[in-house]
Amino acid sequence: MTAPPAARAAPRHLDALTGIRGIAAWAVVLYHIRLSLVDLLPQAAIAALAKGYLAVDLFFILSGFVIWYNYADRIRQGGWAEARLFLWRRLARVWPLHGAVLLGFVGLVGLLLATGRSAPGYPLAELPLHLALVQNWGLTDELTWNHPAWSISTELAAYLLFPAVVMAARWEHWPRWALYALLLGLAAAVHGIFAAHGYRTLGEDIPGLGLWRCLPEFAMGMVLCILWRRWTQSGGRAVRALIAALFWTTMCLAWRLPETALVPGLFFLLLAALALDGGPLARLLGGRVLTYLGEVSYSTYLAHFLLFIVWKLAFVDASLQLGWLGLAGYLGLVAAASVTLYHGLEKPAQRWLNRRPPLWARPAPALAAE
Repeated sequence: MTAPPAARAAPRHLDALTGIRGIAAWAVVLYHIRLSLVDLLPQAAIAALAKGYLAVDLFFILSGFVIWYNYADRIRQGGWAEARLFLWRRLARVWPLHGAVLLGFVGLVGLLLATGRSAPGYPLAELPLHLALVQNWGLTDELTWNHPAWSISTELAAYLLFPAVVMAARWEHWPRWALYALLLGLAAAVHGIFAAHGYRTLGEDIPGLGLWRCLPEFAMGMVLCILWRRWTQSGGRAVRALIAALFWTTMCLAWRLPETALVPGLFFLLLAALALDGGPLARLLGGRVLTYLGEVSYSTYLAHFLLFIVWKLAFVDASLQLGWLGLAGYLGLVAAASVTLYHGLEKPAQRWLNRRPPLWARPAPALAAE
């Protein structure tokens, strides 16, 4: 008999990968505030922060890895009943915080309109798309409301496809050369889609191409998990992945390939190295502080954009530049909000919803023997 949802084991994770997720979330935070730091930081630092949007590509590959690691075997064994429960569990994971932050934006817009200000970036006609988390499925022309939530929208599409992909083939039985070919095809698809539109960077046309940036990279993470399991059984070493990452970077630079070609493969190899590593770096990233930073990273990622808008309205003058005190105050606010939202909303709501799956997500009751 299938165990009830409350009795299922909590999802497993690798602590070093959780730690790197926290660092990536803060890279996105700094990316979004970089233009308010030009009076504080040298131009080289601003240019480095301007690449923070690439952390989202790391998220996509990492998500594919973690989702396959935690759910592929369950879905393979439990079939569509387990697939339905998987989808409910993912909604319980991502929607409550998304809905709460979106409600915060609605409150902000109401305040702006009530005080005679304009709110052009918050079209009410698009709000239902955001509530349904489908806003980045090619249904809008520009980012509106909570900009970072675009990636959550595309990941929802990946979640919907995931059970069918798992049950389509016994991927773990494929020979390595076939998995490597699939991996190269996925990376080439990312580059090819952007190149076909004349783009050389991954941050271009997020409303139009964000979904096609997510799906292949999410699938690359799935392939990484399958290969990682084989590598760990055969004595794979992190240094091999690092050498491959160096080779890939050198080749892309020598051929002057854009980041659309470089980044997906590079992040795949770096995550492979981290997943295989048992040395000081893995212990550092898997330490208590960075692991906790990763655990609250979803709250960091979703809330920071709204918090920065509010912070600017309250404490920043017309120059839109932060001083050191203003920067410290904002970063402290994001950190405090991340902890509060994680413990006060994100996890309690997830647990509450997981204990109450709707009828469509519940396993069919066992038939009594005659």
